[in-house]
Amino acid sequence: MPNTITTTDRLACAPGRAARELDLKRSEFDLAVHLGLIRTVPDEGGGGRRVARAEIDRLRAEDGFPGGLRERVATAGTNEGAELMGVTPARFTSLARFGLLVPVKFYLNRYRTVVWLYLAEELKQFAAEESNARLLTGRVTPAPLRAALKTGLDRRPRNWRGRHIGFLLRQAGDDPWAQAAAVACLLDPADVAEVVQDPYELAQLDRCRPRLPSHGAPGSPAAELAETLMTAGEPDEVAWFRADLAHTIEVARQERPAPRPAPADDRPASPGPTSSPGLLGRLRRSGRRFSAGRM
Repeated sequence: MPNTITTTDRLACAPGRAARELDLKRSEFDLAVHLGLIRTVPDEGGGGRRVARAEIDRLRAEDGFPGGLRERVATAGTNEGAELMGVTPARFTSLARFGLLVPVKFYLNRYRTVVWLYLAEELKQFAAEESNARLLTGRVTPAPLRAALKTGLDRRPRNWRGRHIGFLLRQAGDDPWAQAAAVACLLDPADVAEVVQDPYELAQLDRCRPRLPSHGAPGSPAAELAETLMTAGEPDEVAWFRADLAHTIEVARQERPAPRPAPADDRPASPGPTSSPGLLGRLRRSGRRFSAGRM
């Protein structure tokens, strides 16, 4: 079969091709999309998100391309981040656990240790702020940080969730069910079921559920740990997500109620005596589903 270029291919590219044309690694491309640096559009064929040709042209025409775009998505772990900020790794970790440095992504290494990554650009900006100088200098960690960290405080997972919900809502656009599903995916299923008790609405949320980053095979210890990190756990955070879910669900109900079966009285009548019993019998014997009034 000869290669052909469809209208869709001319107007928009799949993520992999867009990443190559923008001279980005796929991980860099995905992060740029998360941050809103690269705008995507829905695939008309229902195959996920694509990047419009005009968007690629816009980015390639920017000053400093492709280095400038790469710099905006460059990430750093604890050691690299500490070096960028001119502090020790221990001080860097304290600042991150206290919530002053917000991770943009994470992964689990082979020892199932969580490795948090931060935007290098944001770390440089934090270090350049004069008001942060006292947090970066001195041999002793400031007293408020010491007191909080002694209690086991670690805001990194919550800060990641707060950042990620922004990405999910941006990707949801104006679709009220996609917005509600974005909120629901960061809640424990039990909390979702308490807020949304209608089974058809729960099914609609599941259909619209966005994909969260995968870490390990489903059901593996790594996947379970990642799921814990991606699920709201602190009481006030859970309360906020539940309230937001209740609000977005109410908006979705008003704009576009969840699909549900038609009432029994409104369904097409079953075939009358003139229908061919032989056809119905063959369908039943063959195991094929048959519903009157449907193709």
